[in-house]
Amino acid sequence: MSTKIVTKSSIYWTAFNQTEQKIELYIGNICYQKKTHSIWVKSLVTKKIEGMLTPSTFIPEVYKDAMAFKPGPDDVFVATYPKCGTTWVQQIVSLIFRKGKPLLTAEEYFATLPFLEMTPMEILSELEKPRCIKTHLPFDRINFSRDAKYICVARHPADCVVSFFHHTRFFPTYFFSDGCFDDFFELFIKGEVDWNDYFDHLLSWYEHKDESEHLVLTYEAMKSDPP
Repeated sequence: MSTKIVTKSSIYWTAFNQTEQKIELYIGNICYQKKTHSIWVKSLVTKKIEGMLTPSTFIPEVYKDAMAFKPGPDDVFVATYPKCGTTWVQQIVSLIFRKGKPLLTAEEYFATLPFLEMTPMEILSELEKPRCIKTHLPFDRINFSRDAKYICVARHPADCVVSFFHHTRFFPTYFFSDGCFDDFFELFIKGEVDWNDYFDHLLSWYEHKDESEHLVLTYEAMKSDPP
């Protein structure tokens, strides 16, 4: 028989029978850990919105508005899978827009360089133009406009997964601070991390590499020959 214990913090365990060999920890309706086939496999605490895994802190309404956002001629997108050089390219674009004047504080950085999937439309609409907008959305989830420009940045998946692993361990909202790389690698390969599958995401943008609105860069090329 399966059992369930509910604690005062609303965190509860669901213990299944010996045959299924499965134990899950839930926070709300979000799975934290599970045991299958007598091996502990740690899962990330994420939130699925419109079929896409995102950080648990994301707001569905803001995410959905991001997919519908219609950019204009003063918008430049830095479109990447996580940990593929996003911040680096944002800084380059920002320095071009600001004529070499750097962003000196974290507050100034985040107020100037919005993350599309986390920024309410009323805030985005008030930002000074031209705008450099970060997104991790695959191409088929954006409201593409030929008026805007798109910089797609790719990185070798072996380096991406290592950086993503450390990123996930660093942020406590994933409940993965003591997670091991082997577990994370399995999740990454299966597309069970934020923004789903690395390869699907990359291919969605790479298919448009020859279009005039797109610039495709690689992390490795920028490192070997810095802009």
